[in-house]
Amino acid sequence: MSIRNENNSWEKIMGDNASCNSIERDNITICLDIPYKDSKILLIAVYSIVFAIGLPANCLTSLLTLAQIRRNNAIAIYIFSLSLCDLMYLSTLPIWIIYVQQDHQWTMGEQVCRLTGFIFFCNIYISILLLCCISMDRYVALVYALESRGRRGRKKAIIIVCFLVAVVAVIHSPIFKMTSLHNKNCFETLPLDKTLASFSFARFLFGFVIPFTILIFTNYKIFQRTKTSDSVTCHQKAKVKYLAIAIIVIFLMCFAPYHVVLLIRAIYFMFHQDCSCSFEKSIYSVFTGFLCLSTANGIADPIIYVLTSENVRKDFYRSLRRWKSNSSRLNSSINHKTDSSKLKRQKESQEGVLREENRETSSSSHVQETICSHNSQDPEGGS
Repeated sequence: MSIRNENNSWEKIMGDNASCNSIERDNITICLDIPYKDSKILLIAVYSIVFAIGLPANCLTSLLTLAQIRRNNAIAIYIFSLSLCDLMYLSTLPIWIIYVQQDHQWTMGEQVCRLTGFIFFCNIYISILLLCCISMDRYVALVYALESRGRRGRKKAIIIVCFLVAVVAVIHSPIFKMTSLHNKNCFETLPLDKTLASFSFARFLFGFVIPFTILIFTNYKIFQRTKTSDSVTCHQKAKVKYLAIAIIVIFLMCFAPYHVVLLIRAIYFMFHQDCSCSFEKSIYSVFTGFLCLSTANGIADPIIYVLTSENVRKDFYRSLRRWKSNSSRLNSSINHKTDSSKLKRQKESQEGVLREENRETSSSSHVQETICSHNSQDPEGGS
């Protein structure tokens, strides 16, 4: 009787799990039939395009912003940090491409999974905070031009960037203690658990809503200020306008859809904790598409540099000339060292030849002296 009851309860559990598209393994619920292959081509294509375009674009941006940093440009610090952050994330894209190619089966070890996941999450929120820093810096420079003069320097910008990076890194440091491989997937926990759902709410509030509010407020004030200002030229007004629009568009396009889906998943889980796999299965392809948009910020961020720089072409040619002069200086120093070493070798060889000649001359003179002395002794021997 007890065995029959146990079998009935087990069949009931299996039936419930089957209706929820999930199984229980080691007290962990795992969703079944997630359509990984539906988004395989999209993910590989987007990751490859972003890597191919974003890597040279961000390398060039970081190179050009270095020249502006030397001129004590605070915004250049933020853009340079944004480029470095993007480059760090772009370096992990080949790993994600391999992961997607292997049908979301992670084979590179748990520590590598944790590190790449840590870089992914940090890249999103450092990028968001740096976009806020750029908008706030422009807001302070335009609205409080006199009060902020001398206070918006390179050192303060560096301190702000270091502080933000440290805060984001500390918040995401528990990743290195989490079980990152869930059913051989890397940070694809389906369904969510209570901890991840709570973390999704926090990410939506602090990583999206508050930064978006800051961006809207600062850029609205910038629009107002530039519209009523007589000291700002039409060209400068257009530049400020396009920069503000670009920042908001990049933020909404890259980060809004991803965070909205995070919120929807967390809300659904809170109301359907026992059976959320069917919903996860239906929304997975949408979530993957929005994840691709968040990856696109790697090629969108260099646009901000183009809009903040007064003359991109001049900066590019100036950096190119500096690189050419440095390389020519390096080549001339190498040639100088080569020539001096050649001269030294020639001098040493000439000195060696002279020493040989002197040695030969001295030996021949010694032979002649010996012969002469011998000839002078022969007559005496004959008498």
